[in-house]
Amino acid sequence: MKKAKWLAAVFTTLLALVISGCGNGEKASTAVDNGQKEEKKEVTLKISASSTPHAEILEYIAPDLEKEGIKLEVSSSDGIQTNQQTAEKQIDANFFQHTPFLEQVNKDSGLDLVKVIGVHIEPFGVYSKKVKKIEDLSEGAKVAVPKDPVNFSRALLLFENNNIIELNEEKDGNYTIEDIKKNDKKIEFVPVDGPLLVRSLDDVEASAINTNYALEGGFKPLEDALIIEGTDSPYVNILVSRPDNKDSEPIQKLAKALTTEKVKKFILEKYEGAVVPAF
Repeated sequence: MKKAKWLAAVFTTLLALVISGCGNGEKASTAVDNGQKEEKKEVTLKISASSTPHAEILEYIAPDLEKEGIKLEVSSSDGIQTNQQTAEKQIDANFFQHTPFLEQVNKDSGLDLVKVIGVHIEPFGVYSKKVKKIEDLSEGAKVAVPKDPVNFSRALLLFENNNIIELNEEKDGNYTIEDIKKNDKKIEFVPVDGPLLVRSLDDVEASAINTNYALEGGFKPLEDALIIEGTDSPYVNILVSRPDNKDSEPIQKLAKALTTEKVKKFILEKYEGAVVPAF
């Protein structure tokens, strides 16, 4: 009889402990429901970007992304090596190039990088420290143009569209020196690495420069360019990543943040037409 009473007492004690434990669990649940949620772990995205305007746009949206638990770690882009670093997972994504350039790099280097989203267009222009108008180029003038095949072709097309040269009408893009069919001023086109185009202005009569480099060099494209592309340019600058992380939540949140009305207003006000939203 005493044993039965002892067992009953033990059972009652255990039952009380279980009920007490359940009560604490409910309070914890209530606390979560009242907004005291466990903080989410912060994710860091490593992005390589041209300093102007790409990195400036990323810096502008960084506070908004940080509120969503995504911290941006932005480094300087140096072109083709940046794509290699993205492919090798040293960085998560990059933001400095347009689609034709990416396609050429993938082809030449055997990479498999992908466009995440298009963000803006940078009208391509020709600049000079020696002449005020494109018509003033001297005979035999040396003109620096981007060395990479895609932007080299883009530069030649800009000169053709402004009646400086004529290109092979049987081709549609991918122009080379051999495709110049008429060059009355005998202009000598000198291939130069993109980041060095602004510096080349001391050595040539004019230089065809991507707008991001022109802005870095202190130029105001709409005011300073001798000739410049229209806003219908197909060379949209894009956010680039790998197939394995393109659809990840952090990359997609970055893509969304880059294409808001807030960013569109920022681009239009800050760059005054030198950079044009493409969304």
